[in-house]
Amino acid sequence: MAALFEHSPWVEERADAGPSSGDRHADLMAVVHAATPAEQLVLIRAHPELAGKAAIDRTLTDASAAEQASAGLDRLTPQEFEKFHALNAAYREKFGFPFIICVRLTDKAGILSAMQARLANTREAEIATAIEQIGEIVRLRLEDQS
Repeated sequence: MAALFEHSPWVEERADAGPSSGDRHADLMAVVHAATPAEQLVLIRAHPELAGKAAIDRTLTDASAAEQASAGLDRLTPQEFEKFHALNAAYREKFGFPFIICVRLTDKAGILSAMQARLANTREAEIATAIEQIGEIVRLRLEDQS
């Protein structure tokens, strides 16, 4: 079974150690929301950059590789790659973590637009948005497992 959270088994372990509400997604996200700010940052930072180094050197998790491919990020033109690279760098420079979006719910143009728009946000807003997007990613991964 594929991991639901990128390189963060602690989320599922904590959810499994607590009582179940009968809603796996809610139980998992309750763990994320109850985590310390430092733990939340570790979770966010465990995600790969979109169309980044991990995609090029093939070190993405299987789930991330499939999700990025679904949005066409494995088939970028050199110009698109440069745009992603520049936006990834600007985003990481400003916020200190990678841009996260549920790529299965958008496409290349939507991702680039969101990257540009979200650069205007505060760090606090982006942490909240990243956690919300991780929740969407996990929701779709759970659906894939059922």
